[in-house]
Amino acid sequence: MKKLILLFVGVMSMANFYAQDVTDALRYTQDDVQGTARYRALSGAFGALGGDLSAISINPAGSAVFNGSHISLSLSNNNTKNDVQYFNGVNTSKDSNIDLNQTGASFVFRNPNSNSDWSKFAFSATYDKAKNYNTDWLAYGNSPTSIDRYFLGITENQAVPFGVLKLQPGEYLEEAYADIGSSANYGYPVQQVFLGYWSGIIDPVNLDNDTNNDETNYFSNTAPAESFYQEYSYASSGYNGKFSLNFSTAFKDRLYLGVNLNTHFINYDKFTSFYETNNDPDSLTRNIVFENWLSTIGSGFSFQLGAIAKVTNDLRLGLSYNSPTWYRIEEELIQGIDSNIADPDIGYISDIINIYPAYNLQSPGKFTGSLAYVFGEFGLISFDYSLKDYGNTKFKPTSDSYFAKQNNAINNQLTTASTYRVGGEVRLKQLSLRGGYRFEESPYKNGNTLGDLTGYSVGLGYSFGNFKLDMAFDQAKQSSEYRLYNNSGFLNTASIDSRLTNVTLTVGFNL
Repeated sequence: MKKLILLFVGVMSMANFYAQDVTDALRYTQDDVQGTARYRALSGAFGALGGDLSAISINPAGSAVFNGSHISLSLSNNNTKNDVQYFNGVNTSKDSNIDLNQTGASFVFRNPNSNSDWSKFAFSATYDKAKNYNTDWLAYGNSPTSIDRYFLGITENQAVPFGVLKLQPGEYLEEAYADIGSSANYGYPVQQVFLGYWSGIIDPVNLDNDTNNDETNYFSNTAPAESFYQEYSYASSGYNGKFSLNFSTAFKDRLYLGVNLNTHFINYDKFTSFYETNNDPDSLTRNIVFENWLSTIGSGFSFQLGAIAKVTNDLRLGLSYNSPTWYRIEEELIQGIDSNIADPDIGYISDIINIYPAYNLQSPGKFTGSLAYVFGEFGLISFDYSLKDYGNTKFKPTSDSYFAKQNNAINNQLTTASTYRVGGEVRLKQLSLRGGYRFEESPYKNGNTLGDLTGYSVGLGYSFGNFKLDMAFDQAKQSSEYRLYNNSGFLNTASIDSRLTNVTLTVGFNL
């Protein structure tokens, strides 16, 4: 019988080996179309227009377009629908939430010197939710591969002496897990083998406890079968928010220049639960549960430069540069695992915690070119084109051997992606009718891990003079192939078709 463990509160593991990968890097480098209802109604095609607080997030010169000081606040109802296929299983999951996704104020100061070419200056402070992480889905079906390959795959790629998995005299399970995580030679992958062994899923080939410390070959206690019924549930929550201080000016009311200083903050939680069962009478393990809780907080800084030029009274051109965002991220992972043949004195292994060393992540920069034509008081049409090289994403320090490996994977898997946005507005006295379309290329070279995104939007607004009320409806669709575990031994993926629907209401005031 394996050692009796009575410690219920996990011991923190300060792991020297990280567990971050390409998926984590991409998660914090993508943006949604978030912001005011007018901005969302035009699908974010605002780079050459300005005069909207969310337009500042694309081109910081846009605040100088305001004729007077302005304040706005936006509420959004976000709905996510995920159609999931996992082998022969098909399921649909839905999630909905309401949040404050934008607020801010812009203060415009006219130059009292009428002889100066610099006609006005603007200072703005804005908050925008750059990314919403709230979603959940369930995948289920019959797989030809058991989760045992997740643990065995590590042992086949990395020699794991069985002696490393054993408990020392008087040592608790959580303490051994922590020691492996802090080892310069083992770390997170061997922690997973440790869990596989102590949950009863795998065993060393040499079962002689006196002579198997150097054993590096393992076998599964799950008998081969034609299929294994599996369920995988995914639930995430949180956001990536951005607070900006904006400074802009107008030269002869023909050229507008601006700069943003941005503070970013990440709050992200993800829970996954895997369940597997089989009815093979020759299989020792018939029921397996494997759970992971990831909690992430982070902060970052970036800057933006932008310009808008009035070529004529009607034609406007915009150009902006968004610098990389330099993040500092902290993560904590809690794992739990069990099987029907786990030692009864141990049972469900829970509350085992990895607190990873803080690491740095640099997102790629972005260029945006914009073109807009304003039909006097009757309406406008606008087009934005953005270019972002996701292959430039980097974990830091780059001298770290693990991060160097992940940065190489990022360069091999991710590519340059273009974004196209077009929007239009028709004004009927105080009433405005709006619409837009956007297309975002996949950041992956294969185009399948995360597919292209297409979206459309409609909206309307009404001006009561100094008070404005706007509403927008926007929807986007995107498909993905989600890898359950980043492991070469267990390659199972779920095919997900996501539909993101938002209804946004904005109230704005001229001060």
